[in-house]
Amino acid sequence: MPDRADEGQELMTWGDGALRLVVRRPQDGPVAVSLVAAGARRGPAAQPLVEVLAVGHGHRSANLRNTATEIGARLRYVGHEVTGEPGWERLEVVQRDDAGGLEVHSFLRARVGGSSVQSWTTVRNTGPATVQLQAVSSLMLADPCGPDALDDVESIEGDSEWLGEWRWSSRPVRGQTGLPALGLTSHQRQDSRGARAVVSHGTWSSGEHPPAGALTTATASLAWQVEHPGPWRTELGVRLAADDREVLVLGLLGPTDADHAWLRSLRPGEEFTSVPVSVAWADGDWQAAVGELTRHRRADRRPARAAGAVVFNDYMNTLMGDPTTDKLLPLIAAAGEAGADFFCVDAGWYDDGGDWWDSVGEWQPSHVRFPDGGLDRVLDAIRAAGMVPGLWLEPEVIGVRSPLAAQLPEDAFLQRNGTRIVEHGRYLLDLRDEQARKHLDDVVDRLVDEHGVGYFKLDYNVTPGPGTDRDADSVGDGLLRHTRAYLTWLDGVLARHPGLVVENCASGAMRADNGLLSRLELQSTTDQQEPLRYPPVAAGALMAVLPEQAGNWAYPQPSMSDAEIVFTMVTGLSGRLYLSGKLDGMTARQRTLVAEGVRASRAWDDAARDAVPVWPLGLPDWESPWVAVGRSTATETLLAVWWRGGDEHEISVPVPPGTVEAAYPADGSVSGLEADTEDGYLRLRAASGEPGARVLKIRHQDAR
Repeated sequence: MPDRADEGQELMTWGDGALRLVVRRPQDGPVAVSLVAAGARRGPAAQPLVEVLAVGHGHRSANLRNTATEIGARLRYVGHEVTGEPGWERLEVVQRDDAGGLEVHSFLRARVGGSSVQSWTTVRNTGPATVQLQAVSSLMLADPCGPDALDDVESIEGDSEWLGEWRWSSRPVRGQTGLPALGLTSHQRQDSRGARAVVSHGTWSSGEHPPAGALTTATASLAWQVEHPGPWRTELGVRLAADDREVLVLGLLGPTDADHAWLRSLRPGEEFTSVPVSVAWADGDWQAAVGELTRHRRADRRPARAAGAVVFNDYMNTLMGDPTTDKLLPLIAAAGEAGADFFCVDAGWYDDGGDWWDSVGEWQPSHVRFPDGGLDRVLDAIRAAGMVPGLWLEPEVIGVRSPLAAQLPEDAFLQRNGTRIVEHGRYLLDLRDEQARKHLDDVVDRLVDEHGVGYFKLDYNVTPGPGTDRDADSVGDGLLRHTRAYLTWLDGVLARHPGLVVENCASGAMRADNGLLSRLELQSTTDQQEPLRYPPVAAGALMAVLPEQAGNWAYPQPSMSDAEIVFTMVTGLSGRLYLSGKLDGMTARQRTLVAEGVRASRAWDDAARDAVPVWPLGLPDWESPWVAVGRSTATETLLAVWWRGGDEHEISVPVPPGTVEAAYPADGSVSGLEADTEDGYLRLRAASGEPGARVLKIRHQDAR
């Protein structure tokens, strides 16, 4: 058995509990990082911190993963530096591969007082020849749930689809559909060759899978996320350590050659930086790790520009892209009376012809829809009602029938082999191009400076596929450069307009990643229009989105019963209330229920800054009759519960000891659910055959 000297020099240790993240420099090998339980033997390193796959270098040990690369194995420590910034501590580790002529800088940025790290990698070519990069890891982490845990680890992964986002499932890492036990020590001590991978393609970063997940055992867990509005890959594999221990490895990467046609020609003197990723770990179950990642997200985002504010949007189940002055004015008055802070005029405000999908791009207000006083009359009415005016915008596309399609230069558009990419009647702008960026800057500045717009809902309804080969080493390289240019453009907009509030949307949540959410105010969680189908989306979103950023739609209607209005309002209140609905046609009683929800949302969102999500019934299945999600602080838990119908009329929900009271609606009789507590459980019953929902406040018994 190796002795303690084989563990090498410890460069840094982070963590706020018994499970610690340790960065080590072995005596003769690349720097490694792993999660280690307090007092546990650490043993020899099995996985380098960095893996680099490049043409002409390849793998040292054949596999279908991005581990055991020649360059990764050849890296040797040069030096490291620890620096600080408010709330964060940063470690930079420098390694060299003399044979390949590469210098690799690993950056690990840890939250002070917590158990989370953000990580990225910069590769510099210091040699005389061009290196063709095929994959560069952002983080390679051994023992993500601690040592000797491989056989007990479960992976929580998500699936996404338009109208059906945030569908999570848990499966064993070991076993028939995972990483089987192969008897590696009996086969020349080689690593396994396969991987369990989750891969997302194109610019819908969450269109197939949310860019987040968790690994968990009964006693230790880790949550991860990729922070990039483009393609990414996460993989699990097994490697054999020098002491014959099988080690689970988590790899987090942006685009790769095998998955995304990404190849970068790194010429002498050039450098490449991988996409940022983050991990958070905890001694408890997966909910503890997600709570820690929630705190990490909150610490890493830009300061909120509209904390606690409620946005009314005229689209969902309301005007549906057909706004006019006559339709908007009474709706604006009703939204203002309900207490909304922002009013966003959604799609259609620029359309004169009624068929705007493939003609968008100029973003000039319609004269047909707003004949008397123009759009400014509507925006003035919003301000007069005490709200900030907002507009829907899909900035990255130009309709094929738009005049701008002929006016902008060819380089302004994403292309393949000299041909513009077309998706669903739209060209897609290439944000690397100066003219494309100038067009968007002119649009935003005009709407803000001339019309007084203070809120934008930025949508993104098409995706270009693998990328663009114009002025790029590969289609994946062109796409990565474009997505990074989009982030730079957003940063410029926010810097020029410090009071502007920006929402992120992409056909709902098709592009919901922390690269965008660290910058923007809130995220539309779905386009789902059926109230009964929304609760699993609302509950699942909090795995990947901050509660105060998860824009869950509530769309109450005059045709709804009180219980139905409460049901959809609870959906909104389970995250960041995003209000819609034909409020102007409601009775006084119905408007009272809506206004009560708006007041509750504003108060709870203030508290949400210290809250972490909890799922007392676990993550819901798509067809779950009962769904529950909460926001918990040291003193209280706000729990949203839905019953969606079916034969299971009662359920017992484990809750922390304390007092339970109605939070919304105050009159629990209209919620459709009855509640009482007994022996540490909240017992819920459907009061009738009609679906019901309510929000309950649990004041913790041991709160100080």
